[in-house]
Amino acid sequence: MKDDAVITEIDVDAPPERVFRALTDSAELAVWWGEEPSVELKVMEMDARVGGRWRFEGSDRVGHSVNGVKDYVTHGEVLAIEPPRLLIYTWISNWHEHPEVPTTVRWDLERTKTGTRVRVTHSGLANEPVARKDYTGGWVGLLELLRKFVGAPARSPAPQTVH
Repeated sequence: MKDDAVITEIDVDAPPERVFRALTDSAELAVWWGEEPSVELKVMEMDARVGGRWRFEGSDRVGHSVNGVKDYVTHGEVLAIEPPRLLIYTWISNWHEHPEVPTTVRWDLERTKTGTRVRVTHSGLANEPVARKDYTGGWVGLLELLRKFVGAPARSPAPQTVH
């Protein structure tokens, strides 16, 4: 389904092992995800194992809300983890129109000649048009924060939403 997923990619000048650690270590996640300028990060936890739980909590900093929500809570369960190339988890958010229905976030890391192609696919969004629109820009921004965190200089392509 065309409107089911937001897919965003970026190339980074860091090996997949380094990028994977930034995606799965709670302390590292808190550092780079916490750089998001529009959200004040309050909680970032990741138990990076199949069946492990993860959690994000934050508050709006810039007068932006999604579906009227300004205090964000997102959590889920790790469904698959294959270091250093794959991480999949459920994503349950209080700012969704249907907050009881999980969506899925999939991180694919592919080694390139100069580092890693990072692709994040957020699916299950067909009934979440407001959140889907917000994620179209949100994932771009987060991938840029990830790129900066792993120490990679800016390179083409810039983060972009594929679908």
